[in-house]
Amino acid sequence: MSGFGRAMRREFGLADGIDHLNHGGYGATPRRVLAAAEEWRARMEADPPGFFRRELPLRLREAAGRVAGFLGGAPEDWAFVENATAGTNAILRSLDLEPGDEVLCLSQVYGAVANALGHHAGRRGARVRSIPVPVPFRDPERLLAALRAALGPKTRLAALDHITSAGGVVLPIAEMTAICRAADVPVAVDGAHAPGQIALDVPALGVDWYVGNLHKWAFAAKGTAVLWCAPEQQRELHPVAISHYLGQGFAAEFDYCGTRDNSAWLAAPAALDFLAAAGPQGLRERNRALATSAGRMLAEAWHSEMAAAPEFCAAMASLRLPGAWPQTAAARQAAYRILDEHHIRAGVMLLDGGLWIRVSAQIYNEIEDYRRLAELGPLFAGGGD
Repeated sequence: MSGFGRAMRREFGLADGIDHLNHGGYGATPRRVLAAAEEWRARMEADPPGFFRRELPLRLREAAGRVAGFLGGAPEDWAFVENATAGTNAILRSLDLEPGDEVLCLSQVYGAVANALGHHAGRRGARVRSIPVPVPFRDPERLLAALRAALGPKTRLAALDHITSAGGVVLPIAEMTAICRAADVPVAVDGAHAPGQIALDVPALGVDWYVGNLHKWAFAAKGTAVLWCAPEQQRELHPVAISHYLGQGFAAEFDYCGTRDNSAWLAAPAALDFLAAAGPQGLRERNRALATSAGRMLAEAWHSEMAAAPEFCAAMASLRLPGAWPQTAAARQAAYRILDEHHIRAGVMLLDGGLWIRVSAQIYNEIEDYRRLAELGPLFAGGGD
């Protein structure tokens, strides 16, 4: 593999005639990784009983070993889940919340995670408390101070984002975790966007639980995410679907939750091979530079602002839409219609009272990919009229 940019499109199944600027939304899987998943599926179907009884347990642990080599820690502390939200739900179900307890999250918490927090806390009479993430994000001190002030005797969990979905902000998660640990509050991190987008050693962060998607920035097939759990928290952590291996250990319980297609998880090593061949550090640096350049170009064209200073961004940038766009679902759909009509894929985010466009930079993107989006400024300025 050599080079970055449009020439790399041949490695993916991305359709022509579309500006693909939303890798952070759902990822894009290389053809060779899809082929690896199909090979695993064929092996499963060739001998289903033998595959599930003998081969699957060994191969899943081998794949977990590759994840540990990529993200740090021991293989037995890593398990596969369908996505970061599924992992977060498992964590929340493990908590013994009581009426009056508090769970902390951030104002830029991912929508599905916010729903999960509200659901699980509400069932126990606990409440969710939100900590504001400054917009634009230029200095972590306000956030760190707000976190310190929010921690109290009733705080049972801090659910923190590593890279926010709406703003694309890379937060100082190690410092935030240290503040929580000093107050004896356990930390669960939603790292949906982190693996592959930034360098990462999960156990070194000091967290209790960490969930991250591999199908976004690590080139895995859809439905491939991972969950890390500190050894001291594993006894109480169980998958959402309780199955045959209850009580037989964290890894065993998560590895087998009944009959399912595990081919995407088994192909995770092929995805990590693709990333390794691309050169992870060089790719991260290149994507960050491209996202920063795209963000600045869009901000200048739209007379707008980025949701975070470049030093707090990685491979995503969010820009405030020009015009008086309200922070409503209807307005969001109107903005998506404009993008769809012009064959542009980008994220439309609800943030800070209005709408923002989030763009991503991945191995197949070039700066020219963002120019047509920049030219839509006058149309967006009209509020979709």
